[in-house]
Parts: sequence; C-alpha cells; structure tokens
Amino acid sequence: MSNILYPALLHLQDGTYYKGWSFFQLSLQSGEIVFNTGMTGYQEILSDPSYSGQMVVFTYPEIGNTGLNRLDNESNFIHVRALIAKNISSLSSNWRSEISLKDYIILKRIPHIFGLDTRSLTKHLRVFGVMNAIISNSIANINLINFSFNSPDQLDLVRKLTSKSTYRLNQKLFKNVNNEFFTHFNNPNNTKVLKTYKILVIDFGLKFNILRKLLSLGCQIYIVPATFNYQKILKYKPDGILLSNGPGNPLSIVSSICTVKKMVEFANIPIFGICMGHQVLSLAFGAKTFKLKFGHRGLNHPSGDNNCSQITSQNHGFAVDYDSLLDNQLLPTLSVQQLNLNDLTVSSLIHNNCPFFSVQYHPEASPGPHDAEHLFQKFIRLIDIVQLKNTR
Repeated sequence: MSNILYPALLHLQDGTYYKGWSFFQLSLQSGEIVFNTGMTGYQEILSDPSYSGQMVVFTYPEIGNTGLNRLDNESNFIHVRALIAKNISSLSSNWRSEISLKDYIILKRIPHIFGLDTRSLTKHLRVFGVMNAIISNSIANINLINFSFNSPDQLDLVRKLTSKSTYRLNQKLFKNVNNEFFTHFNNPNNTKVLKTYKILVIDFGLKFNILRKLLSLGCQIYIVPATFNYQKILKYKPDGILLSNGPGNPLSIVSSICTVKKMVEFANIPIFGICMGHQVLSLAFGAKTFKLKFGHRGLNHPSGDNNCSQITSQNHGFAVDYDSLLDNQLLPTLSVQQLNLNDLTVSSLIHNNCPFFSVQYHPEASPGPHDAEHLFQKFIRLIDIVQLKNTR
C-alpha cells in the first residue's frame, strides 16, 4: 500500500477547523461529528448502523493496533461518514488480525483524517455540542455559512437501513456462515436451553451481536423490517419481540412507534427494547425524547441506582425525558430501573404489570463490559413466565 500522505482539513459548522492528513485524496464529505471514548472497538464502530450519517472522533490516541478480521463486524457495511483519529497504526499485532486498519481504510475508501488534536476537538464538542462538519483535502472555495448540511436528526435513517425483507436465523444456519461462532459466544453462565423460542427482531439498524446473543440461548430468530405493521407481526405468532438499536431521531419512525403502541396495548407478547428500541418503546407508552448535547458513546458508562451500578456500553444521541414520565403520570405504570450515573438520564425502564422492558445501553456489547449480558437471559425467562401463565 502507498505511504503517500495528503494534507486534509476538518472544518466544523461553527468555523473551527483542524489540519491533518489522509491516506488518499478525499472527496468532500459532510456529517454530524461525534466522539467515542472507547479504548478499543474501532472495527465494530465502523460497521455499526447506529453511526449512520456521523463522523466519529476516536478519543483514544492511537487506533488500529489489533487490525481487523471477518468475525467482529456488526453489519455487512461501513456506516460511519468519516473516521477521525490522532494516530492510525500502520501495523497490527493480534492473532486474529487479517488486515491492518490503514490498509482497510484504503481498500474500502473510508473518508478519514488523522494527525489532528483529538483532545482539543473533543473538548470543543463537549462545550458547544455535536455539530455538522466537512472533511476534505481542500475546502477553500466552500462557504460553510451557506453550505447545505443534511442533519441526521431530520432524516429517516431507519427506513434506509432496515432489512428490505424478512429472513430467518437459527443456530444451524448461523453456524454454516460462521464456524467460530460457538467458540466466542458460549451460553452465558452455561445456561441450559430448555425450549426454543421464536423471537421477532424488529430491525431499526441492528447489530449482529444482538443476533449472536439470542442464538447462544437457542432462539429461532425472524428479522423483520421496521415497516412491519401490527397485523404482519401477529401472523408470525412470536414468543417474544426484540426492538433493536438504530440511528437517528426516534421521532422519525412514527409508523414503528404506532405499531409498538398497538403491541403493548393489545398483545401480551414480551418485548425487549435496546437503545433505539428503548426510545421507541418509551414513546409508545407516551413518554418524550430529547437530543443530548454531545451524546453517550463509549464503553464505560455507569448505569444503576443507589444500591448497584453496572458499567455499560452506550451509543446514542437521544434520551428519554424523565420529566415527561412525571408529566404524563406514567411512573405508576412504568418503573425507572436505572439511571445513567454521569448525567442521571433514563437508562432502563420496566412495565410494572406487563412483560415489557428496555435499556438505553447495549447488553450485547463486544468489545466492552459484560455486566448487562444477563438481560438476554431475563428476556427468555420472562417469556417462560408468560407462557406458563397462558397454559394455566
């Protein structure tokens, strides 16, 4: 691969700019600039659909040391608009590495800039909030004041990324695709699978690792588009429904919110919401969401209550408004199980009378903390309880 470097510029919407380098000539790219505080996980971040439309600043000073491999992708595509780093390692050292990050960036033509002061950039975003930005080798002739940015907040990114049709997964099918799956994803705590449940996953931009966790518990999985309506869901007669993660503003998927609202009102089917799924479920209950100043993106967010805290992986720019739970008198129906202990935003909700619960963080995190991995087992246990009651 070429060792030629090209001078590059990152220009923020407020006029601030940073100089750096790129491995190839860049076409002009724009997007919302956000930062992730994880010390690792760059491969998962690049392929995570939740980052669609966003340029990601890696706060860890050097990334790429462990290379990339075929097994750790969270989807089949690159979703970030650009990669922004202090240093990108040209070499990788890991027994699972198949290609260096530098070579992967060049091979996939991923927009990027490195060699800039990411500490200064991150502090700027913490003070002024996330904003739009442009990355290019030359933006001398561009008037940023009149530049037309496509803000992810106004786009229906879910409709763009959701699966176009329904598909099915079970352990046998997945094992044919990924022979190393059961080496890396054994049943948590050696849980014995007593029954195979049919789980319907509504795809808002889901990560592969959610599917891996469900498969490790012996589930038969049907992945359906976010556009699925109430009647189509019932035709599958699912034992449980999982609302996946996804990008953008949850208010942009009104039809999905209406569908979930019908599910919670008329169907006694256990529902588990993750990240975007948590927000959609909350909106279906009548809560409100709001945009965070600079979001939660990292592997070390404490979530809990006065008695217990878990370290969680988080990646979201919106959150559930706690005051809306009070204003709409939802707290007698819903319980706030956990708060983000950094800023006291809602991290987890559970319905007091029906089999519905959700979390703002990622219990399927990989890499990242495994503190919340047990929630998948609780989801299966909840299905057990509901089915036991239905047979009485």
